[in-house]
Amino acid sequence: MTATPPARRVLLAAPRGYCAGVDRAVIAVEKAIEQYGSPIYVRHEIVHNKYVVQTLERKGAIFVDATAEVPEGSIVMFSAHGVAPVVHQEAAERKLATIDATCPLVTKVHKEAVRFANEDYDILLIGHEGHEEVIGTSGEAPDHITLVDGPEDVANVTVRDESKVVWLSQTTLSVDETMETVDKLKEKFPQLISPPSDDICYATQNRQIAVKQMGADADLVIVVGSKNSSNSVRLVEVALGAGARDAHLVDFAEEIDEAWLEGVSTVGLTSGASVPDILVEGVLEWLAQRGFEDVELVKSAEESITFSLPKELRKDLRAEAAELMARGGAAAAG
Repeated sequence: MTATPPARRVLLAAPRGYCAGVDRAVIAVEKAIEQYGSPIYVRHEIVHNKYVVQTLERKGAIFVDATAEVPEGSIVMFSAHGVAPVVHQEAAERKLATIDATCPLVTKVHKEAVRFANEDYDILLIGHEGHEEVIGTSGEAPDHITLVDGPEDVANVTVRDESKVVWLSQTTLSVDETMETVDKLKEKFPQLISPPSDDICYATQNRQIAVKQMGADADLVIVVGSKNSSNSVRLVEVALGAGARDAHLVDFAEEIDEAWLEGVSTVGLTSGASVPDILVEGVLEWLAQRGFEDVELVKSAEESITFSLPKELRKDLRAEAAELMARGGAAAAG
């Protein structure tokens, strides 16, 4: 008698996908194009997702790597990851009208960095070198901030006064890895103080908790997200740490390798905080075509947070940019 193959199912994480900060930033670009016309320049990717960037480019957004690439007198938007004060200065020098789409939770970390620097603390910033959010936060207090890139980096850290040390963190990290780094820092600096509130973003935490809940029951976890998305990459690590046999990061359903499904009866599915749900729906369709039609929701939290759009969208920025150019021309003539 032939054994009946195990039923194929998908465990779908909730919450997943867009967080409030990403939703705000993407809508801000769309509104700016609608309100002021294209092009709207955006410094770096508005959020770390290939599909979102390509979609906004088709609508009239132009993504640049440096402020110097934006023509004088244009409108430029700063991404959800935040920028250092020097970038605001560069924009002013180029007479650019600016829209700041920095996630309010990242702005909170920036303000904490400034406050602790003003109180002459050494600030140990836990994060990944080169990430845009880390560059922006470090720029708020460069003389006071030391980057700590994971637990293994703690041995290299030195401070001026062990009684005046605080830690801050990049918002999109793995909660577990961050706390492992904090514990090692506390061993080295027993008087280390914590920020007034947890810097790890609520959405990052919620998505990691959902993946932990389903990880042990999944033979394979698929995380929808881009490779430059820190929180998406962390979800793969969290899935494997939670007991998933295998886990992979994909931007689109067509990137899934059918070989991953060998011997798999349960697939866990989630997406990073910068991923629109249309991409998850594409993966669900792909899996359904291969017999994974039974979908169970794994719910770990309710999310109801929303952020208001950047205040600059209530202004006439084209007129503001023209005025800046006129002032600059008059100053040059004078």
